[in-house]
Amino acid sequence: MGETLPTAEGCIEPVPGGRIARRFAKLRAEGRGALMPFLEAYDPDPATSMAILRGMPGAGADLIEIGVPFTDPAADGPTVQKAGQRALKAGGTLAGALAMVRDFRRDDESTPLVLMGYLNPILAYGPERFCEDCRCSGVDGLIIVDMPPEEADEVQPFAQGLDMIRLVAPTTLESRLPTVLDGASGFIYYVAITGITGTRSADAADLAAAIPRIRAATDLPVAIGFGVRTPQQAAEAVQVADGAVVASSLIEILVGTLDEEGRATPGTVRAVLDGVRALAEGVRGARD
Repeated sequence: MGETLPTAEGCIEPVPGGRIARRFAKLRAEGRGALMPFLEAYDPDPATSMAILRGMPGAGADLIEIGVPFTDPAADGPTVQKAGQRALKAGGTLAGALAMVRDFRRDDESTPLVLMGYLNPILAYGPERFCEDCRCSGVDGLIIVDMPPEEADEVQPFAQGLDMIRLVAPTTLESRLPTVLDGASGFIYYVAITGITGTRSADAADLAAAIPRIRAATDLPVAIGFGVRTPQQAAEAVQVADGAVVASSLIEILVGTLDEEGRATPGTVRAVLDGVRALAEGVRGARD
């Protein structure tokens, strides 16, 4: 999205055309798909979370999805739920996630960042102020998991300059696709499985059948999430779509490094980033 609101003093300058569109265009020109790893803001603590975020682009992340901690997530499986609980215990908030984005932008002006969260915290924050603070912090796109298109007016009128990323599921009817896609920008997030995150893996044959249906309805890139866990599955995802989103398996790597009190250890950041590197290798070799 090229149009933005006037930049307030102290805000991050917007990128003409939008970082997300530019990144997907660059990858398309290079003939490869995008890797989009996920991290929960403040999991297991602010400093460790920030170090992982800063390290992700160098480890091979093309875009990054940042989860906003919330007490009552609906789409998240046990792994992401527990990450949110750790983050909340560490003081994670919507404002804290925005502060992480702002800190990240001091050193990285090009990697697209997408906030993933739920509508209630945004309404409590104030939708207009939330969107303005997103722009000022350097957020590029929003995934509001529990906001159906019919309720988009809660946020969308204030979201100039921010990509509104819509979710399409295997159960989304053909007749409903135009409603879901109306007002969408950035990319389409295809939920590869019915159910919650991290509970089972996506089936390659199902993906190959589903993605053309979405492509017929939109020119936006399509990224596959929910059920993409391994480098092989990420590679399969970008063979039929434009990007792969990986969350639960990276969180599981993080959890495996925590001490008995649930605190980060000296190997936590490296282990998660090594997981990103393995996924990136799979994605970058997928179309060779």
